[in-house]
Formats: sequence, structure tokens, C-alpha cells
Amino acid sequence: MVGQRAWHRPFGFLLLIQLCLLNLRASGQPQPSPRAPVEEDMSIQGVRGGSVELACGSGPAPLVVLWSFTPLGSLVPWPVAITNGAASKVEAGASVLGVVSLRNSSLVLGELREGARGHFLCQALHAAGGQLHTTYSSFRLAVLVPISKPQVRLSDPSPVEGASVVATCAVQEGTEPVTFAWQHQAPRSPGEALVGVTGPLLRLDPVNRTHLGWYVCSAHNAVNGLSSDEALLDVIYGPDKPVITVEPLGFTEEGFWASEKEEVTLSCLAASNPPSHYVWLHEHIQVHTGPTYVITSAGPAHTGLYTCLAHNSHLDTHTQATVQLTIYYPPEGQPSCAVLPTIGAVTLLCTWPGGLPTAHLQWEGPQGTGPAAPSNITWSHTATQLPSGSVFTCTGQHPALALPTLCKITLWEPLGSPTCWIVATAGDQFIMLSCEWQGGKPPALLSWLDGQQQPLGSSGSSLAIHLLQAQEGLAGREFTCQGAHPLRTPDPHCQLQLEAPQLAVVEPWVSVLEGGEAWLSCALLGGTPPAQLLWLGPQRQQVEAGTLGFALHAEGAQLRLRVRDADPARHSGTYQCVARSAVGNRSRSVVLEVLRYPAPPNVTISRLTYGRHRTEVQLQWAVAGPGNLTGFRVQRRPSVLGPGAGAWETAASDIEPESRGRRLGGLDPRVLYAFRMLALNHHTAGHPSAVKTPADPPFSAYPAVLGAAGTGMVVAMVASLLVFQYAARHPETFPCLGPFLVPMEQRQQQRRSRGGTEAQAGTETPTTTPGSDPARESTEAPVNVTITVTATP
Repeated sequence: MVGQRAWHRPFGFLLLIQLCLLNLRASGQPQPSPRAPVEEDMSIQGVRGGSVELACGSGPAPLVVLWSFTPLGSLVPWPVAITNGAASKVEAGASVLGVVSLRNSSLVLGELREGARGHFLCQALHAAGGQLHTTYSSFRLAVLVPISKPQVRLSDPSPVEGASVVATCAVQEGTEPVTFAWQHQAPRSPGEALVGVTGPLLRLDPVNRTHLGWYVCSAHNAVNGLSSDEALLDVIYGPDKPVITVEPLGFTEEGFWASEKEEVTLSCLAASNPPSHYVWLHEHIQVHTGPTYVITSAGPAHTGLYTCLAHNSHLDTHTQATVQLTIYYPPEGQPSCAVLPTIGAVTLLCTWPGGLPTAHLQWEGPQGTGPAAPSNITWSHTATQLPSGSVFTCTGQHPALALPTLCKITLWEPLGSPTCWIVATAGDQFIMLSCEWQGGKPPALLSWLDGQQQPLGSSGSSLAIHLLQAQEGLAGREFTCQGAHPLRTPDPHCQLQLEAPQLAVVEPWVSVLEGGEAWLSCALLGGTPPAQLLWLGPQRQQVEAGTLGFALHAEGAQLRLRVRDADPARHSGTYQCVARSAVGNRSRSVVLEVLRYPAPPNVTISRLTYGRHRTEVQLQWAVAGPGNLTGFRVQRRPSVLGPGAGAWETAASDIEPESRGRRLGGLDPRVLYAFRMLALNHHTAGHPSAVKTPADPPFSAYPAVLGAAGTGMVVAMVASLLVFQYAARHPETFPCLGPFLVPMEQRQQQRRSRGGTEAQAGTETPTTTPGSDPARESTEAPVNVTITVTATP
């Protein structure tokens, strides 16, 4: 207690001194004595949250140090801390300044607060030379505040291009002065600083698409510097006019081109935010949606106008662009080379039609390059000094083909000389003069000349034909076919002379028997043009190949007529062999005589009777007198004539000449028939016999009797066999027949078996008395036999 009181006494004295000192400086300014040293105000800066140490003078340690603080804008100081070296005291209210502490006579302010801004006064009491004096140290403390993280605010985060936008960089706290810097980073580009903008406001008026991107604001003061987060300025614009590109790239006057069967990619790009929606049109018909349209295998159908429509869905705006795409395709196949015959020259023709664009053609020969033209080119080359085997080449080029296409033609001389012949047209109305000289490139020129070497008609290549009106006066005239080829000298020729036909017959008179076969032969001996052979019959009618009874046989220059089944009435007469030609006709006659066979003898029917059922007849006949016979013919018809019943029909015709009888069947028993006969000598028939009808057959009982007798014998035999079989099985029934039907050994065995049976039974066997009927004693059932006999008359 004593010690504590002793500590408080000096401290109370110090506080008393402080109060005195404070009263002396009630004005806020030090009032030193004339001998008191005074230090000037010192400016010190501290950072909020940091620490500051204020040193109170220099020299020997003072007896008492008193720190006071006068806030800015105030004249009244208030104590902060006091120390006498041994003890110190910090005013409780000093916490508004931060964490206050004393280190010797220095005042330490930790965790500095903004309330520490103001004047700090250090009053130190010193004892020197037995006297007390006071020193003063004054400090002006400035507390600096770090700036907070800036915040960027956009007046319109998504403005439409052309509008006005203001970007504000806001800092909540920080000691002035604060400086600002802006940075802009466009999409897919590095960031860049905006020069000349140092304030918190960034004005973009008017805003455009280059302003699109992220904006960062940086703020700096004497303490620190911070940057804001990125703020996106999304400028809405577009779509601009689309730009269309085509791959692979090929330009035409109208637009682009691509090769057939090639993959073609059409790309469309229209600057727009948000990105455009694309629609592709081909000839005003939608074919695709999206920025890229791929044609996997281009063809002629893909040629046309392609339009790309770009749409900004945010602004609902549209733009479009159109290009012409042409699909190039080469002509089909390859170039076609030909050479045309001309007099004294060679005309070369090269064609390759079709394709888009048309192919470019050029000739090249042994003597150099020839002309060039698209699609079709003709080159007339002189034939002088051109050897056989000269080669000409036509080269075709097309942009759709990587390599040129060739066709070649080789000139060569035709072999041999012209060949001439004559043909008459159908009906012999015209005579066709034909001349041919095959082979050669170019083909040979052929022309017809008359006897005076005057040209007939126009020339032809390889084949020359000239028609002449058929007439009698052409016989004996000569015609020449003149050939010409640029590689052949001199010109070859051939000649023809028209001649009337010549005929000959093998036999002018031919005889044949009736029914035989005759041959009439006719031969063509000459004639130009070749004549047509034909036969005319006795009635001057042409004999065709299908005429009944005739047949035509062509053998080289002969035409033979075959007459089959010769008939005097139809085939006898004069036949004409005719040779028809466009320059005249010739004919020769052949007489055909058909001779008849002599008449056969007459026939008479000697017997004609019905069979038992009237379905057949027995016919017998006789021949009257001698004569040639080859057979007989039997005819029949109903004897009672009715409508349509008068015609005779053949009942038999294949009867040998030696036969004199025949059985004829197939008759209807309800019809009464009439018959007649004819004798035949080949095709000649004799006079028919007298007509007869069949008679009924005579009655005869002999067959019935024989049938009944045979049936009775069969019945008796069957009955006897049945009786004998019964007797053999039962000999006791027929004792007289038993010994004949049953063998001796079998009878003895039957007796022994019966004797043994009776002995075992102990009984006697009764003896059969004479006259008794064994059949009555039998225990077996009787056999019934029924025999039925039917006699057929």
C-alpha cells in the first residue's frame, strides 16, 4: 500500500503538470518561455492500418513527457499519453487513433485510423542546472487511405452500333488525388491501353463495332493502385453485306466455276453481333441452312445463282449476296477425227461437241501445227507430197480435265480398184448401178459415167449408186465407175454392160402317167442385171412355191418345177419358163402330157350278209374278165335316202387285188346300209357294181347244242369230284367205295386207334348188323351242294 501510494504521488504530480501545461497552451499553439527551445511542425504521413512512431525531441531523457492530440478543425487538445520514464499512462479514448503505445518518450501509433489526422504535440519537462524548462515537438500527421477496388459501370452493356455509351469507374474510398487508366481488349485480340483517357468516365459517342470487348479500369493514389474486373461491352450491329467464297477457287466473267464431280464448298460470312443465321438459296429455292454449303459431287444441275441470306435475330435485319456458280463438265468421250475426200486435197475434220465451256481443239500434222478452234475445226491440207501413213493429231483441252485428250488419224491408200455390179429393184422398175472401193483414209471418191464419159448423178465416197429407169433400150449400153483418191495416181475405174437375159430348157416335151411325178427344168444362160426366173402354168398363172401339187427348186442358175400326183385335167398343158429383167424378158415353153391308166374290169357283189348282231357284214365279190388291177374300193350309204344321205362314203380302200372277200365292221344295227364296189387301176376307177343291201344270217342250232352239252359235262364232273371227296373223308358212309379211296395202312391205323379207345373204356364195341345204315350213325352234319346251269342259245 505504501509503495502504491508512493507511485501515485509522483504521477499525480505529473498530471498536475500536464494540466498546467495544457492550460498554458489552451490556444493550441505553444507558448514557450523566452529560453524554451521550440521545434517546428513536422509533417508525417501514415497509412490507415499501418503504424507511425513520433519521436519527442532529442537530448537527455526528460523528466516528464506529455503527448496531446488536436483533431483537424478543432482548437482543443486532448491528452493522449504521459510518461515519467518509470511509468506511463495512455488515455482510454486514444483508441480512436489506433493502437497507442509509448516507447521511451516516442509515441507509437499502430493500426492507424483515419481519426489520427491532426496535430500531435510532445511537451517534455527537463531539469538542467537546477532549473526546470519545457521543450515542445509538434507533428502534423496525415493518414492516407488506400483506394478500394474500382467498379466499372456501363450505361448500356449491349448498345446498338451508333448509340452513345458512358463507362464509369467508381472507387468507394481512397486518399486523393486518384488517377485513372482504361484498357480495352477486343475479342481474339490482345488488350490495349486507351491513351488520353485518365478520368473516371469513358465516353463512347457514337459507339461502333470496334468498341466491342472487355474494359478494365485502373485507379492509383499515393498508397496503392487496383484494377477493376472486366466489363463486357457487347455492341449489337450487322449483318453487313455477306461475302461469299467458293472452294476450289475458279473465276469466270459471271462469277465462279467448278469441275464436274468435284466437291464444291460455298462459304458465307456477314459481320454481325450476335452472329448471323444463314440460309442458302439455289435459283430462289432453299437448299441449306448454315454458313457453309457443301456440294459433294457437283453436276450440271448445280449450275445457277446461289444467294446467301444473313439474318440478325436481335435486330431482325437481313442482308444478302448472290454469286453465279457454273459447273464445268467436259464433252463426252473424246475428240472425233475424220477425213473427208476432196479432189486434190485432204480435208481433216475434228469435232468434240458438248461440254461447258466448249473444248478447245487444235490440229497438228507432219508439217507443223494447224488451225485451232472451239468444238469443231476443219483443216484442208494439200495432198501433194503426202505419203501413205501420214499421221495427223487433234488435241482437245478443257478446263475440267487435267490432261488434254487426243485423237489421231492416219492417211492410207485404198487397196485394189473399184468393183462394179448391177442390181434391179423390186418389180424391175429401176436398175441400180453400184460401185464400191473399200478402204483408204480418206475414202475414195466414186462417180458413174455413161458411154460418152458424161457424169451420171453426184459422186460418193467408197460407194457410188446410180438409178436408171428400166426400159428395153438399155440392153447393150456401157457404164464406167471412175475412182479418185488423193494418194493414188492414176485414177482406177471399172466398167459394166447391160445385157438381156438368155434362156434354155432341158426337155421341151415331158410325159408322165397319171398320179406320177414330172420335172420341168429351165436354165438362165446370161444377162446383166441378173434376171428372175419363174414358171407359168397352162392357164398362164404364175406357179408359186406354195401352190398345191407343185414345188419349185432353185439350183444355181436353174429353176426346176416339180409336178406331184399328175392329173390330166389339172396338169396337162404348156408351161412357160420366163426370165424377167429390167432390160427385157425372155421365155421358153415346155409341154407336159399326163397319160391315164387303162380302165380295170368290172366287179359284182356275190354275197352280202349281216353278222349275228348286225354290227358287221360279210362281203364277197367277183371280177368280170381280165384287166389291170391295183386294188378295190368299197362304198356304203344308208339304203333309205334322206336329207344329206345320198353321198357315198368309203368303207374300205386298202384291199389287195388278190382278195375276193372282206368283213366290214363299225355298222349301226339300227340303220340298213347299201353297198357297192369299184375296181382300181392306180388312179383309174372302174364302173361301180350293182348296189346291194345285206341279208340276215341263216338260223343254226348247232352252236347252242354244243354249248349246252359242254356245260352239262362240266357240271357232272364237278359233282363227281365233290362226292368222291366226301367219300374219301367218310369211308364208313360209302363202304363200297371206302377200300378204293382210303389206303390200307390208313385204315389199319384207324382200327387200332378205335380198338385202344374201347379197351381203355372197358366197353364192347357194338357190331354193325347187315342192313344197317352207317350214314345214320354218323354224327357229322350233311353237306349241301347246289349246281346251277344256264344255257345261252
